[in-house]
Amino acid sequence: MQQTRGDFGFAKPLRLLDAAQYRAVFSDTRVRAAHPNLLILARPNDLDHPRLGLVIAKKHVRNASDRNRIKRIVRETFRLRQHQLPPLDAVVLARTGAGELDRAELAALLDKLWRKLAQRAQQPQGGNGKSGGKDSGRRKA
Repeated sequence: MQQTRGDFGFAKPLRLLDAAQYRAVFSDTRVRAAHPNLLILARPNDLDHPRLGLVIAKKHVRNASDRNRIKRIVRETFRLRQHQLPPLDAVVLARTGAGELDRAELAALLDKLWRKLAQRAQQPQGGNGKSGGKDSGRRKA
């Protein structure tokens, strides 16, 4: 079966477009996939497809060409994996050091993070819906 461009495109409906959509993900993160160089935050949406937002800050990736390269690779990996992802609104944040990864390393890392995100999104959520980090068992004073 031959795939058409429409099956793997990155049209407007697949993007987070305004500040309110980003704010919703940041304030109600249910699923996350992390690495020292990249972080993906996500929350379920009521659509039948995932959507992507990008935050590639100059503070973490100084060189503009590196920021653009990271955005291109993130969009490409999302575009190719979109049919394997549940309906989520996902925001990819670059951390310090992301600009130093070459194309192959970045693509492999993103592929791993998309798989991890999809797997975690399929798991039932307990408690407040946030994944338990290293502080989840500690008492707050």
